[in-house]
Amino acid sequence: MDYKAMYEKILAEHRQVFEQMDVNGMREFIETIKKYQRIFLIGVGREGMMTRAFAMRLMHMGKEIHWIWDDTTPNIGEGDLLIATLGDGRIGHIDYICKRAKEAGAYIYVVTGSPSGSTAKEIADCVFFVPAAVYRGTDSVVPSFQPMGNLFEQSLLLHFDIIVMTLVEEIPDLSFEKMSKRHRNVE
Repeated sequence: MDYKAMYEKILAEHRQVFEQMDVNGMREFIETIKKYQRIFLIGVGREGMMTRAFAMRLMHMGKEIHWIWDDTTPNIGEGDLLIATLGDGRIGHIDYICKRAKEAGAYIYVVTGSPSGSTAKEIADCVFFVPAAVYRGTDSVVPSFQPMGNLFEQSLLLHFDIIVMTLVEEIPDLSFEKMSKRHRNVE
């Protein structure tokens, strides 16, 4: 393994994703998050882990956050936002959740690396497209030498962090110091 060559290839891939990102699409996603106090999130596998990290930061911001499938998740309805991460856009049980949430009146935002293959996008009110190679994706995105959906998953974490930092910058009376006071203290 040539460590330097490998990380340079990975960094080059990320640079391409950042350069191809639709900043207006990201801005629309940020503005939508600002409008909602109660946000539900769902994702699976590694992209689900990145989405859970995002959920944690949204909670630190003071939003009421719920992870679909947790036993303590309440009902969803009008006035709620569902953020569903579907890398390849074709995950049956996430489609099901999006349909049910839509029927209940929630606003649906799908985050994907393959919008043309997404069945959930037909249900979604909006789609946030991350142009990074995703496992089984069908859209023209930044290709990757990394396995499966690594580039998409890594890009999710980085873009979700940028979104959180932007929200903190733009929401009056919010700061990283205030967020840290909401960090779990029973560790």
